Amino acid sequence: MSDVTSDFFRHEKNLNHMIMDSFIHMSKNHRSVLEKRLQETGVYRGQHHLLMCIARNPELSQRELAELQNVSTAAIAVSLKKLEKGGYVARAVDEKDSRSNIIKITEKGLKVVQQSIHIFEETDTILFAGFTEEEKQQFLGFINRAGENIKRYSCESSESCLRNFKKESEDKENEAI
Repeated sequence: MSDVTSDFFRHEKNLNHMIMDSFIHMSKNHRSVLEKRLQETGVYRGQHHLLMCIARNPELSQRELAELQNVSTAAIAVSLKKLEKGGYVARAVDEKDSRSNIIKITEKGLKVVQQSIHIFEETDTILFAGFTEEEKQQFLGFINRAGENIKRYSCESSESCLRNFKKESEDKENEAI
């Protein structure tokens, strides 16, 4: 093993690695807690995400929902069938376009969304216990900056991606002004 490799595996006070290790560990624990708590709703994680999207965007077509979720219309159809069978959503023919279905959330679906929002808020409150508002703002800034750094790095090989990244950065700067 090379000296560089052995140094890496010894974790000799590599602060960057320690930060990422802690961040990943915290993220996994957060996700695990949420998944356990969300089981109380009776909806699976993938279905849950879709249900939340439908609640935020009432009366979308299946096609629009697929586009929002970045998945195929076939994948959305399978998930919607399960949610519809469970009584969480209903499909209706679009009055403007009879070839299209509009997806509506039911009362049962809304109750799951409300329960889920409560679970998210409670989990986040626990996660950030002891943090001041200023510390949370700093943390958000650090996370956003790190995200922008890795996004820029991933775009360096793609000219169109780099152009989009620069435009997004300029837009954010203009919003801040």
